[in-house]
Amino acid sequence: MLRELAPRIERVVKRLPRRIFVITSPEIWALWSKDFLASFDEPPETLFLPPGEQHKTMASVERLLREMIRAGGDRGSLLIAFGGGIVGDVGGFVAATFMRGINYVQVPTTFLAQVDSSVGGKVGVNLPEGKNLVGNFLQPRAVFADIGVLGTLPDRELHAGLLESVKAGIIRDRALFRFMDEYADDVLDRDEPALEKVIAASVRMKADVVRRDERESGLRMILNFGHTVGHALEAATRYKAMLHGEAVGWGMVAALAVARRRGTITGAQMERMETLIYRYGPLPKLKVRVAKILAAAGHDKKNVGGVRRFVLPVGIGDAGVVEDVTPKELEAAVKYMLERAKVVAKG
Repeated sequence: MLRELAPRIERVVKRLPRRIFVITSPEIWALWSKDFLASFDEPPETLFLPPGEQHKTMASVERLLREMIRAGGDRGSLLIAFGGGIVGDVGGFVAATFMRGINYVQVPTTFLAQVDSSVGGKVGVNLPEGKNLVGNFLQPRAVFADIGVLGTLPDRELHAGLLESVKAGIIRDRALFRFMDEYADDVLDRDEPALEKVIAASVRMKADVVRRDERESGLRMILNFGHTVGHALEAATRYKAMLHGEAVGWGMVAALAVARRRGTITGAQMERMETLIYRYGPLPKLKVRVAKILAAAGHDKKNVGGVRRFVLPVGIGDAGVVEDVTPKELEAAVKYMLERAKVVAKG
C-alpha cells in the first residue's frame, strides 16, 4: 500500500495540490522513504520531528510552521503525517493551525498509531503541566495503515500499541477481548492475520464511538479508560520513563482497582483483565511517588469545573464515566498500582 500512496490520496482529495508536505521522524524516513516516495511524480517537502514526547511541544509546532512558510506553503497545501502517534498528533495540530487549517492525511507507522491515535481527529501537543493540554479536533481526509511497516517495529513499541487494543476490548468489544486472550501467542508472534483482526476491530470500535460523539461531550470519554492515571504517570516522569501505551497499561490497572472497590466488576473479572494487561506487557518499573502522580492527575484535561472524570469498566466489554471519584479512592488506586508494579518487577 505504501508504494501506491499518491494515487490513493488523490482519489480522496480529487487532485494533488502543488505543495505537499510530509512530517516524519528521521528514523522512519531512513527505513521507508523509498517506498513512500515511489508513487509521487514530485517528492513532497520533508519536515522532520525527532522522536520522543519531549518534542511534542509548541516549540516544535512553531518550527514546523515556519519551515512550511519558508517552503512556500499556502492554504491549498496538503500535509501528510507519516510516523507514530507523536508525529500524527503534532502533524495534525500543524495542519489545524497552518493558515487556519489545511487538509492532512495520516499514514501511521506504529501499531499504537494505527489502532488509536490516527483515528478520531484529536490533535495537539503537551505542556510541562500535562499531556495534550493544547490541541484541536481536525479529522484527517484519510488514514492509510500499511501493516507491512510493522515489520521493523521494535517489540516494545508493538506491545505498547497492543495495550490500547486491550483497552478497546475492555470498554466496548468483548469479542476483541476474548480474541486477544485466546490468541495472545499468535498476536505477540506477529502473525499477520491475527494482527489484522486486532487492528480492524480496534479501529472499527473507535471509529464508531467517534462517529457518535466527535467532540467528546459524552460517549467518546470512555476511550480515556486508563488515561487519567496514565497521563499523570507520563507527566510525573517527564515523558521519559515509558511509552504512552505502557503508561495507559498501568493506568488501566489503577482504574480496575477503583472499579473493583465500587463493585462495577467482580474479583474474577478484575483478575482476568489485569492478567491480560500484563500478558501484553511487560509494563515498565515505576519509580515515582504517590504524591507526584496525584499532583499530575490534578492537571488532567478531562477534569472540568473541579470534577475529576474517571472511566470505569462495567464488566468486560462495557464502560461508563463517573464524576465522583474521591481523592481517597484515587490515592488507594495509585497505591494499588504501585504495589502491583513491585510484584510484576519481581516476576
